[in-house]
Amino acid sequence: MYKIGVIGEKDAVLGFIALGFSVFPVDNSQQAADTLSKLAGDQYAVIYITEQTAAGIEDEINQYRESRFPAIIPIPGIQGSLGIGMQGVKKCVEKAVGADILFRD
Repeated sequence: MYKIGVIGEKDAVLGFIALGFSVFPVDNSQQAADTLSKLAGDQYAVIYITEQTAAGIEDEINQYRESRFPAIIPIPGIQGSLGIGMQGVKKCVEKAVGADILFRD
């Protein structure tokens, strides 16, 4: 059975325990990269990661972009949104449609 995990700053991720998600608080980018790698190989279908944490491990996240599992989804942390999630949506739409139809300047 597939699982759902959350990686990020302790204050931002602890609330997800109430939803039944596996929570992995990290203190730095190296811990985040190691945790992501571990979860990707351990039947996690969805991994939520705070944007602040994701900003430090973009190369590691990009390794999983083309694979079916896990789906890595950036979420805002306690400091607010950095726009990383919307940038990902924009890239996916541009790839699928061939043009930027969401954020025209």
